[in-house]
This record gives sequence, C-alpha cells and structure tokens, in this order.
Amino acid sequence: MHINDFNILVAGVQHVGFAQTIVDEMEASAKVRGTGIAKRSPEYVSNKMLEGKAVIALHKDGTWAGFCYIETWSHGEFVANSGLIVNPIYRKAGLAKAIKFKIFELSRTKYPDAKIFGLTTGLAVMKINSELGYEPVTYSQLTQDENFWKGCQSCVNYDILMSKGRQNCMCTAMLYDPEDKRIQEEERLKKITKKATLLERIEAKLRNSLKMVTVNLFRTQNA
Repeated sequence: MHINDFNILVAGVQHVGFAQTIVDEMEASAKVRGTGIAKRSPEYVSNKMLEGKAVIALHKDGTWAGFCYIETWSHGEFVANSGLIVNPIYRKAGLAKAIKFKIFELSRTKYPDAKIFGLTTGLAVMKINSELGYEPVTYSQLTQDENFWKGCQSCVNYDILMSKGRQNCMCTAMLYDPEDKRIQEEERLKKITKKATLLERIEAKLRNSLKMVTVNLFRTQNA
C-alpha cells in the first residue's frame, strides 16, 4: 500500500455520506487510546464539508481513508486542525502526515493571518506538527475562547484540565504563529544579505589586490 493509492482533497457535498462513519471511527479510536476527544455529530462534520473546511482521503477504490477539519476561535485569530482520523485498514501508509499537510495548507489559504494550534497526546502528530513549523507552547498562548475549552468536556481527562486551572493537561499544546515565522524569515534574509555583502567586499578587495599585483608586475617588467 502506497500513499499514491489515495486521493487527498478538500471535502465537499459529495462526501457528506461519509460523516457517520468518520464520527464513529473518531469515537472508537479515542476509546482504544484511552484518551478523549471532543465528540462531534455527523451533522457537525457534514457542515464542515459543506463549508469547505475539511480534508478527506479516499482510497482509489472509493473507500473512506481519512479525515480532518478546520475550527476557528477568537473571531478567526486562532485556527485548529481538529479531528484527524485514519481508517484503521489504511494506517501505516503515511496518510496522517499527508492529511495534516493538506489541512495545514488549506488553513493557511483560508486564514493566512491566523495562529494555528493543536492539542495532542500523540507523538506521531507532534512530529508532523514540528515539520510544519509548530512549536510547543503553554496553554496560556492558545485561544481563551470559552467555546473551545467547552469542547474538552467530553474528554476523559477534563477533570485534570480543570483541576489545573486550564494551564496544562495530558495534551501537549503546539502553535504555528505566522507573524513569528515572518519575523524569522526576515532575520534569515538579513543574515543572508549581510553574508552576501561581506563576500562582495572580500571579492572586491581581492580584485583590487590582484589588479595592483598585475600593475606592479607590468611596471617591473618594463622598467
């Protein structure tokens, strides 16, 4: 099984029929891991598809293979890529990574100025997030939108979260801040420009030195 056996695309009305299957697998997967996720209804997942805020993976034979959707918080200041799930029969094919990259791309297109964050207990997801440019942060750096935190109520670790004043829990918080990335890129370009300017000066000095050597040699030969 190869990643090329799958189509990964922005979900639409033609994929609404997979909503119940996706929700069922989300719940089953959470039980297997022994951790909770915010439960979603088939209607909720369907609406994400209709809004163009979800990515779905299909095997070339048409079988559902994976899914993820976008949520916005704090009036669009924050974006979360949520509900990442892969059909158990297609795991180990690199789908999770491919779906994460696709939903990240969709998020950056729809919300270019938003901070993209995630809460996860999965090491594999943390690794993918790091490749995308996410960095570990404290919970205080995430959205403080009450509706987001209410979504944690269905998690088995909710009591832990609340007992710690929503400052930490079993999940690791990770954040992609486009403004930070912009600043980092500007600094990188400045360093490159500085190095290029230094090299130009060194080259100019070498050319001048070579020119002087050539002139002196010519004068010596014709003295």
